[in-house]
Amino acid sequence: MWKSGNPHSSNWTGLERENATSLGDVDAFENRRAQYGQFSPSASIFLTVLMTLLVFATVLGNALVILAFVVEKSLRTQGNFFFLNLAIADFLVGGFCIPVYIPYVLTGEWRLGRGLCKLWLVVDYMLCTASVFNIVLISFDRFQSVTKAVSYRCQKGITREAVLKMLCVWLAAFLLYGPAIISWEHIAGGSVVPDGECYAEFYFNWYFLMTASAVEFFTPFISVTYFNLSIYINIRNRCAVREEQPTYIRKGGSTCPQGHGAAGYLLLQRCTVSLRGSSGYTLLMIIRAACHGQCVQHYLYEISFWLLWINSSINPILYPLCHSSFKRAFSKLLCPSKTKIQPQNMDQKY
Repeated sequence: MWKSGNPHSSNWTGLERENATSLGDVDAFENRRAQYGQFSPSASIFLTVLMTLLVFATVLGNALVILAFVVEKSLRTQGNFFFLNLAIADFLVGGFCIPVYIPYVLTGEWRLGRGLCKLWLVVDYMLCTASVFNIVLISFDRFQSVTKAVSYRCQKGITREAVLKMLCVWLAAFLLYGPAIISWEHIAGGSVVPDGECYAEFYFNWYFLMTASAVEFFTPFISVTYFNLSIYINIRNRCAVREEQPTYIRKGGSTCPQGHGAAGYLLLQRCTVSLRGSSGYTLLMIIRAACHGQCVQHYLYEISFWLLWINSSINPILYPLCHSSFKRAFSKLLCPSKTKIQPQNMDQKY
């Protein structure tokens, strides 16, 4: 059951008492508990339905993306493997992270044991970080396809390098938080997480969170912004040159619309990164740690936390809107009889 909010209570261990004498941490624990497990039966049913729908939407949508790689050979290019990597991360969010978290939200108490808590934390932190790193990788790939088009086309069919980059994303995502989640309590001499709770030991460690956020959010955000601006400027300059050559455009067909389409596509990527990070989760996490949970209402943090997961269900919707090959693959999966009579354009457009 819950431990008392008083660190001098017999329900608290010596280590917890010592670490919780900054009573802000204790109050933050109790505030969190007070906001969980207080739902009326009708509210609990409503939330359960919403969260279950999110699970199905996330799992089915990303499963469709993964299956698209099986049925549509034109998707198996170096750049598109990064979309596959992102879909795998999003699929696991819907298939594991959200379902495990639902009972915790509804009851306000973690009842699945410390072992599963550690596993859930490692997987959740790793998947969210891998999603951000995958977005950076996708943006970098598009950056190369526009600014170094000739060399990029030569490497387009080489998948070994893409697979290596995918593995590096997962390794980096694990190393950022995984070792800290697993070993923090052993290095510190014990756990400060009360019974019935499940969160990382560094939950209120401002220095660690600030350092990790610089790697997980600030650096990726700056990188993606740079890649997108560079692509936009490159496309705009090409269009300006071609507008001065009407004969060339009539002969070869204007590629400015395609360029603007690519710019719009990359803008969506940028919005995705912004939704993952600047939705408030990263900033609230840092602020919450700095003031020991006293200056941020928990429901605000919870909303920003859910936005990270909701984003995993949005990505499969963005693919067919921005990517002709994904649209063709989805049509082949969902309406196979319809695609048999449609001409296939195997060239990937960016």
